[in-house]
Amino acid sequence: MVKHRRVLVASLAGTTVEFYDFYIYATAASLVFGPLFFPATSPTAQLMAAYASFALAFLARPLGAAVFGHYGDRIGRKSTLVASLMLMGGSTFLIAFLPTYAMIGWVAPLLLCILRFGQGFGLGGEWGGAALLAVENAPPGWRARFGMMPQLGAPLGFVAANGLFLLLGLWLSDAQFMAWGWRLPFLASALLVIIGLWVRLKMGETPEFKAALEAEPPAAIPLAELLTRHVRATMAGTLAVVCCFALFYVSTAFALGYATVNIGMARSEVLTIQLAAILMLALGIIVAGWWSDMRSASRVLIAGCAATVPLGIVFGAGFDAANPLALFLILAMSLLLMGFTYGPLGEWLTALFPPRVRYSGSSFAFNVGGIIGGAMAPIAAQYLVSTHGVGAVGLYLSGAAVISLIGLVWLAPSDSQPG
Repeated sequence: MVKHRRVLVASLAGTTVEFYDFYIYATAASLVFGPLFFPATSPTAQLMAAYASFALAFLARPLGAAVFGHYGDRIGRKSTLVASLMLMGGSTFLIAFLPTYAMIGWVAPLLLCILRFGQGFGLGGEWGGAALLAVENAPPGWRARFGMMPQLGAPLGFVAANGLFLLLGLWLSDAQFMAWGWRLPFLASALLVIIGLWVRLKMGETPEFKAALEAEPPAAIPLAELLTRHVRATMAGTLAVVCCFALFYVSTAFALGYATVNIGMARSEVLTIQLAAILMLALGIIVAGWWSDMRSASRVLIAGCAATVPLGIVFGAGFDAANPLALFLILAMSLLLMGFTYGPLGEWLTALFPPRVRYSGSSFAFNVGGIIGGAMAPIAAQYLVSTHGVGAVGLYLSGAAVISLIGLVWLAPSDSQPG
């Protein structure tokens, strides 16, 4: 019992730190990075440029998945997770010291993009390893509930990130926040990384990884074996995660930017709404984990994606500056459904692959799917708003859900289908 508790704390602590780092960038991109790091044109153009730098990390994540997956499948989960956390945390911490465009011109966005790339590279190796740490240590009948623990790092990291930005907005004037206040959340990441490292360094290797090494030598090039022997599983996993990424980043990064820039809602008001709505994500993850162990992870994922299709049709109706309750309700429902499309992934996605390529397979599929569903979500949503109105953003979510259903229903190997 003590061992299991330590495993759950380690998997949760690490992903909370990683997602905190990732989300403070998303929040800063929506609030300050446009005018601080990109040439002055229109507010919409600056916001699009900030979102483009945000998307850069998603391009880095599959590279990080390939590199960290390689070592995770060959030398072990623990040391690989420690390295990914240090890279992610170091990149985030250095953002706090960046000069702005007004200080050094084009070098400022270049440095920002380099550090953003480092964030994405580190996170590319984080999720898969954390999921394996939990699932491969789970007792019989508890794989989905153990696998949901790294997923809870998402709402916890979001609450820490946006909560800190909200407090800074209340304590500081707009001028102080733009001048130096936005740097504080990036500085604070150093403390969180130290805590995450302390927890993870106390962990040992997972029993399933040890058994796999005893049974046969590790794959020489895990990614090559993955893409030659497990193509269908990789495609299924990649498409299956698209919906959860789209739901999250449309409901957080896009919603924050659109509500504050386009319809004129106060930043503190929107952050408060999102902090309240994110609790529904945590609830969805917990319920989905329990339901997955009772029935099957694929059944829960299919239900969450199917429910997202009609959600997309009414999504745009929630954006009304005169009715903040409507915004809360639409974001709460979106994030609740994200819990059902995200919570079971720790168990379902890792089960698609044998232990010898499981780190590479789950990390690669998760992060390539992140490009499709997450990297372009704020950019595409902002473009759709400017050309077709906010209602089109909801249809984007519906389309993402259909893509994930293709992976879950038609491409997933038969043993991952609901029974």
